[in-house]
Amino acid sequence: MQLKQWRYLLPGLLVSISLPVQAHNPLQSNGDTFWAALLAALMLGLFWMVYLLGSIKRPPRLGRALLFHGGCLICAFAIIGPLDDWAETNASAHMVQHMLLMVVTAPLWALSLPLPQFAAITGRWGRVAWQPLLKLAAYPLSLAYLHAAVVWFWHTPRFYVLALEHPWWHLVEHICFAFTAAILWWAVLHCTKRTRSWALLALLFTLMHTGFLGAILTFANTLLYYPSHQLVDQQLAGLLMWVPGGLPYMLAAAWLGYRWLRNIAADNKQVDNADEHAIS
Repeated sequence: MQLKQWRYLLPGLLVSISLPVQAHNPLQSNGDTFWAALLAALMLGLFWMVYLLGSIKRPPRLGRALLFHGGCLICAFAIIGPLDDWAETNASAHMVQHMLLMVVTAPLWALSLPLPQFAAITGRWGRVAWQPLLKLAAYPLSLAYLHAAVVWFWHTPRFYVLALEHPWWHLVEHICFAFTAAILWWAVLHCTKRTRSWALLALLFTLMHTGFLGAILTFANTLLYYPSHQLVDQQLAGLLMWVPGGLPYMLAAAWLGYRWLRNIAADNKQVDNADEHAIS
């Protein structure tokens, strides 16, 4: 294997070696918690391994490779690291877990553009899976509605407690968050001129409804979810969702707005140049 290819594989290999020595991992759990965590680790490991193997055939740019590996590392910390253990008894830790999946890991994966590496391994079978998703990316606002439905569904008291008390439902919750967030971030970060306005609306809509949910948790004067939680902890969870959780959406919206204005200026410049040639 060439040295150039090793530089893309090495970060992932180092991280995968370090995962078993974390403070909390599937092998330190019992019963359903063990099996659910093990399945989560295997799913993430398979996803990661396909990318690593694809990187041998189609070496990505170093920056994109680091984004992908960084997203996998953060995802691993969120779902099988010590944070997963804290989230069972701490509302703010649970919220951090959700935010890492939805506003950190998902955009990192979208920015890394990993499809060439996956295609190098999966071939036409992989295209069958992601081509429908790429078509959905042409509708960012609809994807924002889907993501909103998932967020609010799992933050209703009944299903929030269900996810906390049952490891398998907790895994389903994480898959729902990560999947809908990933396709939403892909749609907005890789929007076309035709979908740019809808992508901007999708970001603003997501910022508004997540901020509203965060505000509800922050200003609630009673526990909404688990009786063993503390009210101040629930309020901190809402504040985390409201402020730090909203920053990635604000930054992405500002970036899209800047690109939009820059393209308008470029189009106007072309029109002015064309007018000058016509006059001359």
